[in-house]
Amino acid sequence: MHCTIGHTHRPKRAAASVALAVLLGAAAGEASAAAVAYVTSETNGVGVIDLDQMTLTKTIGLGKDGPRGLSLTADGRRLLVANKSGDLSAIDTSTGKVVARVKIGKNPEFVRVHRGLAYVTYEPGDSGPPPQAANQGAGKPEGKPEGKPEGKPETEAAGGKGGKGGHDDDDGANSPPAEVAIVDLKTMKVVRSVKSGHETEGVEFSPDGRELLVTNEGDDTVSVYRTGTGKLVRTVQMDKGSRPRGIKASPDGKQYVVTLENTSKFVVLDAGTLKTVKTVDTKLGPYGVAFDPAGKHLLIAAARDKTLQVFDAKTYEHVTDAPVGQRCWHFSFTPDGSKVLMACGRSNAVFVLDAKNNYQTVSQIGDLPLAWGIVTSPPSQGSIESR
Repeated sequence: MHCTIGHTHRPKRAAASVALAVLLGAAAGEASAAAVAYVTSETNGVGVIDLDQMTLTKTIGLGKDGPRGLSLTADGRRLLVANKSGDLSAIDTSTGKVVARVKIGKNPEFVRVHRGLAYVTYEPGDSGPPPQAANQGAGKPEGKPEGKPEGKPETEAAGGKGGKGGHDDDDGANSPPAEVAIVDLKTMKVVRSVKSGHETEGVEFSPDGRELLVTNEGDDTVSVYRTGTGKLVRTVQMDKGSRPRGIKASPDGKQYVVTLENTSKFVVLDAGTLKTVKTVDTKLGPYGVAFDPAGKHLLIAAARDKTLQVFDAKTYEHVTDAPVGQRCWHFSFTPDGSKVLMACGRSNAVFVLDAKNNYQTVSQIGDLPLAWGIVTSPPSQGSIESR
């Protein structure tokens, strides 16, 4: 009896092992095939790029919504896209279908996902802010009276922000300040809206995840908030007229780099004190900023000069320049770190640069009119996302 039972169950175990091996092999193949980049095209939806073939495989249509900012959930199953039509789309990445929409407000732009919440910058305008909940005290500095930020009108040179979809849609000193809507990704509802400065642009999180930092172009400031609650911690003044846009934490978490578009510089802030420890000249119109996956180089998209600039990540000394296309605001490394993908809006393309060969352009991926932002799945380092 004992021998019969052993003889009967061994083939079943073997079959189960074979089946498991087949499933694991299939899953590994799917994971490899799933290496993609998502690119928002302001007039054409979201392009999907196969990172193995470096080709545009499909476009997720969003009508006339004008998608710009984008960010992936931690599991990669949902792509969150800010639409100029005033809402946030949640796209199922397995099907390419829009599964939810959340009303945000006028001119939503930058999106970052962090710990189950999406942070979306927008301008309230005449229609007022989105629904708020549990927002008592949000937007007031800790231990400081609430102050009104000093705004400034739009003063962009050619090739600046007026290039967003061909419209000058930024708010000025006399309009309400921008806000950051906080969306619960479980309920897909706005749970809080935080007052910011004028023309809020870049979004970054502190290495410990406790603070949210945003750049405010119109006020020449960087605002710091508690994540989740939106409590204002402090505001850091940049040079007047400098227009801070991009912001990125250093790999060791000890510094932040902020690009100043109008003065063509970037500043390095001490993460503890938020005091400027270094100022570095760049080519014209720096915006997107990111460190490479190895933490060796800092990359700056000098959009008005059509250049990707590379600096040493420790000393911030200039290393090299690589010519790229027109209005290249955002970029991302591929997951393996071998390439850089730059969304070049006025070139209607993504430029592919070889990160292992002096960042030279090796190809272009077209049919992406007014390309705005780019992220990858699996995630990598970039001017929008950080893995």
